[in-house]
Amino acid sequence: MAMHHLLTNSWTHLVSTLSTRFHFTTPTHSYRVYCSNSSGINSNNSEHEALWSSKEGLVLCSANHVPLSPIGFLERAAKAYSDRTSVIYGSLKYTWAQTHQRCLKLASALTQLGISRGDVIATLAPNVPAMHELHFAAPMAGAILCTLNARLDSAMISVLLSHSEAKIVFVDHQLLGIVDGALELLAEKAVSKPPIVVVIADSDELSTSFSSETKPTYEYESLLESGNGGFEIRRPKSEWDPISVNYTSGTTSRPKGVVYSHRGAYLNSLATVLFHGIGSVPVYLWTVPMFHCNGWCLIWGLAAQGGTNICLRKVTPKGIFDNISLHNVTHMGGAPTVLNMIVNSPVNDQMPLPHKVEVMTGGSPPPPQILFKMEEMGFGVTHIYGLTETYGPGTYCSWKPEWDSLPSDKRSKLKARQGVQHVGLEEVDIKDPVTMESVPPDGKTMGEIMFRGNTVMSGYLKDLKATKKAFKGGWFRSGDLAVKHSDNYIEVKDRLKDVIISGGENISTVEVETVLFSHPAVFEAAVVARPDNHWGQTPCAFVKLKDGLDVNAQEIIEFCRDHMPHYMAPRTVIFDDIPKTSTGKIQKFILREKAKVLGSLS
Repeated sequence: MAMHHLLTNSWTHLVSTLSTRFHFTTPTHSYRVYCSNSSGINSNNSEHEALWSSKEGLVLCSANHVPLSPIGFLERAAKAYSDRTSVIYGSLKYTWAQTHQRCLKLASALTQLGISRGDVIATLAPNVPAMHELHFAAPMAGAILCTLNARLDSAMISVLLSHSEAKIVFVDHQLLGIVDGALELLAEKAVSKPPIVVVIADSDELSTSFSSETKPTYEYESLLESGNGGFEIRRPKSEWDPISVNYTSGTTSRPKGVVYSHRGAYLNSLATVLFHGIGSVPVYLWTVPMFHCNGWCLIWGLAAQGGTNICLRKVTPKGIFDNISLHNVTHMGGAPTVLNMIVNSPVNDQMPLPHKVEVMTGGSPPPPQILFKMEEMGFGVTHIYGLTETYGPGTYCSWKPEWDSLPSDKRSKLKARQGVQHVGLEEVDIKDPVTMESVPPDGKTMGEIMFRGNTVMSGYLKDLKATKKAFKGGWFRSGDLAVKHSDNYIEVKDRLKDVIISGGENISTVEVETVLFSHPAVFEAAVVARPDNHWGQTPCAFVKLKDGLDVNAQEIIEFCRDHMPHYMAPRTVIFDDIPKTSTGKIQKFILREKAKVLGSLS
C-alpha cells in the first residue's frame, strides 16, 4: 500500500526536520515533482515513468506540472477579485488586492526574522484578520503554520510550542498572559531558544501599551509594514511538503500533531467549497474557529471563490444574527453546540433572515431536533463528518431531492446521517477493525469508520508509532463506530471508547442523547458509562436544562423509557454544565471520571 511506503521511506525524516524535500514512494514508482535535468524533462527510469515516457513526445516538466498548493488561490483572487472585499472585521475592510499585498509583506517580514523553509510558526488567536492572513503568509515564506487552540492554558501551550519547535508565536493581545505563562514554563525547562513573540492588536488598539511580563519583541502591523510587497514567494518544492500542523482538540492529555500537506489542503479546500454549495463571491461568517483544522480548510477555499470573510472575535447568537443582516451572509459553519445556541437564543437576539443562510455543521452528531429547528428558522443545514486527521470534513450528507417530500421528522433523521465521502477523498468504508471486512449495508451492523485517499493526513508529528497504528491495514482508522445503510450512507453511532456494554448489550450513547434532546426541557445532554457490579455498565446522563424550566431525574428516566428499549434508558441523571472543547466537542473523559466516582448503582 502507498501509505506503508510513505511511512517507511519518507515519514521518519519528515517529522524529524519538517524542512526537507518530500519524496513520495509507492510500490510501483518513485515520483519526484520537479524536472531533474537541464532539458526540463524528468529522466528517472522508474516503472511509473516508463508507462508515460514509452509514448513518444510525452514529458513531465514545469510546463505541465506544478505542485498543488492553496497559495495559488490567493494569487488568483488578487487578479480575478482584486476590488472585491476579502475581509471585514468591525469597521476594518480589505480587498483581495490589499490582502495579497499584506500577505506578501508579512511573508517577507517572516524571512527577515530568520524563518527558513520548514520552520514552524505558531498562532494563538481568535477569528481576527491576522489569522486569515497568516494562513497564506506562513506558507508563502516556506513555513509551516501551527494554529493553537485559543482556549488552552499556559501549561498545554508550553508543551505544544516545545513539541512543534515553533520559531515565532503570534498571539492576540487578549491572550498574551497565556503565552507569558507558557514561556516561563519553557524557561524553567531550559529551552535553548524560546519563540519570538508577535502581538496582534485590534486595529483601534494599535497604540496599546502592553503590560505583559514578557515584553513582545514585535507588534503585528509594524512587523507586516516592514516587509517587502515585491517578495518572491517560497513555493513548495513538492506538493507533499507540510503546510500546517494541527494539534488534536486536547480531549486527551497528549494531543497529537496532525500534519497537512499543500496537496491535501488544496484538494480538501476545493472539495469543501463544492459540497457546501459555495459559488462565486460568497459572504462567509466565521463562527468555526480558524484554529480548528485551518477553519475546515475554508480560509483557503473562500479565496478560490473570491469570498468575503466576516471575522467574529466572539460567537454569540446576537452577533450571528446582526452580522447576517448587516453583511448579507450567505454561508457559515459551526458545531452542533453553536446550532443549539442559535435555536435556543432569546427572541430579542434573533432577527428574520434576509434569505436562506447555508450552514455546515459537524464535530459531533447533531440531534435531529436541532436540525429541524434550524431549518424552521430559515437556515439550510449541511451535515458533515470528519476528523483533524482528514483535514476536517471528510463526508457529508448529500441531500436527495426525493427526500424533500418526506415528513419533517424523517427528513431530520436522514440529515443527521454522516453520508458519503466528498469528491476529494478516495473512499470511506465501515469495516470490522480486526478482519478488515466491510460490514453489510443493513443499517444495523456496526464497524469502524475508515478513510483512504488524498485528504488524509501525512502523519503525526514526531510520533511514527502512532502514525503506523492509525494507518494499519492501509486505511486510516477513525476510532468511530457507525453503520452503513442500504444507500451506502453512513451513520455514526459512537466512539469506540464511548460505547456502553450493559448486560452484554451494546448501547450507543448517541442514540440515547438523541432521545434526551427530544425532551422539551433539555438544553444539552451527554451520556457515559457508569460502572455497575451486576450489569457491568449502565447509562449515566448528564443534562443541562433550558433556562426557566424544571424537571427531576425520574421524569427524565421515564421519558427515555417511553421512547427507547428500557435497557438503553439512563439509570442515572445528573444535572450539571457539560464540559466542551472550544470546537464544541463534549469532553466525555471528564464525565466518565465523574460517573466512575459515583461507583456501582447495583
